[in-house]
Amino acid sequence: MTRSAFITGITGQDGWYLRELLEAKGYEVYGWGRDECDITNPDQVRVAIQQAQPDEIYHLAAQSHVGASEADSSATMKVNVEGTDNLLQCAQDEVPGTRFFFASSCQIFGDAAESPQKETTPFNPVNPYGVSKMEATEKVYKAREGGLFAVNGFLYNHESPRRGSSFVTQKICHGAAAIALGRDKELRLGDTSIKRDWSDARDIVRGMWLSLQANEPDDYIFASGQTHAVQEVVEIAFQTAGLKWEDYVVSDDSFKRKKEPIDLIGDASKAKALLDWEPNNSFNELIIEMTRAAIQKMR
Repeated sequence: MTRSAFITGITGQDGWYLRELLEAKGYEVYGWGRDECDITNPDQVRVAIQQAQPDEIYHLAAQSHVGASEADSSATMKVNVEGTDNLLQCAQDEVPGTRFFFASSCQIFGDAAESPQKETTPFNPVNPYGVSKMEATEKVYKAREGGLFAVNGFLYNHESPRRGSSFVTQKICHGAAAIALGRDKELRLGDTSIKRDWSDARDIVRGMWLSLQANEPDDYIFASGQTHAVQEVVEIAFQTAGLKWEDYVVSDDSFKRKKEPIDLIGDASKAKALLDWEPNNSFNELIIEMTRAAIQKMR
């Protein structure tokens, strides 16, 4: 019997790759893009779930940019918290046997009490985005206690050639490509010493699917377990583009955030032990691929 899945945020980076993965496995896939349904409207959400009757729900839609959350925290809370609550309520009412994945975030750990972080690390967010994901994560906990097969996936930074241009990795790869092709003369960045735990988005969505195939619902960290500085992205991207980064990268304090989490690095040993999940693609390979893809797109 053909399984069905519903994806919120289906047109985003993760939704795009997840849809491809599920369709390759024979799923019938339904979903919304950013402007196709208002997740904060419970009536629209209910109708969509009633019509799809999905075996699995992947909730990826969110206001997902930290900088935007600082500019408008109320909108972030409405989308990320109310939207998640609406979807959970509809899942419990309309398809109580469904399996539900929520894309939580490493930003809930914020100024983390330990490094690397585990699923049991206390939450301590330092920005509105992290707070919104923490509150939504807690709603998933409650739904699971109420009997729903509900999973939190704590996602660390993950990238791909489909990453939005507002995210720093893609900004750098696109910037290097634009300069190499004579379309720009410089790239302005904030603090390039900041480190992140970066993975390939295709590895992350594979983890999402695996988490819903387990016998019991649980929570999992999906991360590489390694950190790399923004400066490393710069060096790899510009080298791939055949340029010396020193000639084009300009430091700009206006891009620095008010508060940066430190030492955000994930321990994915639980996902490896229980789901047989681990990243396949390396950081270097990922940034090279993103830069080459940006050059190809601009030609």
